[in-house]
Amino acid sequence: MFENTSSVGAVKQALQFKDKLWNWLTDVDMWMHVLFSGIRIIIILILSRIIIRVVDNMIDRSLQRKISTRLLSNSRRFQTVGGLLKNVVSIICNFVVVFLILSEFNFNLGPLLAGASVLGLAVGFGAQSLVKDVISGFFIILEDQFAVGDVIQTGTYKGTVEMIGLRTTRLLSSTGEVHILPNGTIINVTNYSLANALAVVDVPVKIERGLEVTLGIIGEALRGIEERSESILAYPSVLGIQSMSTSEYVIRVAVSCRPNARDVAERQIQSDIKQALERQGGLETGQV
Repeated sequence: MFENTSSVGAVKQALQFKDKLWNWLTDVDMWMHVLFSGIRIIIILILSRIIIRVVDNMIDRSLQRKISTRLLSNSRRFQTVGGLLKNVVSIICNFVVVFLILSEFNFNLGPLLAGASVLGLAVGFGAQSLVKDVISGFFIILEDQFAVGDVIQTGTYKGTVEMIGLRTTRLLSSTGEVHILPNGTIINVTNYSLANALAVVDVPVKIERGLEVTLGIIGEALRGIEERSESILAYPSVLGIQSMSTSEYVIRVAVSCRPNARDVAERQIQSDIKQALERQGGLETGQV
């Protein structure tokens, strides 16, 4: 008797499950909702891809115009900016897509957004220096402050930029030291590579030596120096007497040279003038 009752109960449960399954499979409203939700999800995914592609193309065209209109352009810098902006756009779009898809499955987004906000605040308070470094690195790249290969000085550190990251910048000094600086500490920057430099050389001459003769020797010594030296862009200007005392006067020579090539240009000018004065037999120890 007990076995028969158990068998009848099992059959009833099986029939009830079958009825529920059938009702679920034949629920037109439910399947219509699933169909329309699926269509909306597909449309959301397609639109997000189109938006990302359009914004990427806009970024590429904008940066291309920026490169073509700059006198001193650095393609690697603009590629870095473009990649960074594209990643930001992609992350934002994908973030929005995830929340839209979750909303199609009737998820309650309120607690999820609140939890994300609390997590963001916790990360912000716990890593303020890291966030500051990342934001500073982003603006260094975006504002075109300096690029890889530029010679810069920030504070007491001067050197060639080897790497620009979102968190740190690496400098190689002229004596071989490598300085790794958090971007948040880079406040004031002097960039020696953005514009042509001006090399200035002062030539001391004994007061007894004639001015016109000295100017002629210097002018002849510097003739063709822009062809002998790649650092010098034009024939130097002999500006005349810069200062004078009872024992000597000083002739100043100035020339436009390539960015960060002032020392090389000054050494070349001094060498040419010295050789010319030696040939004239007018060079004495420490003075002309």
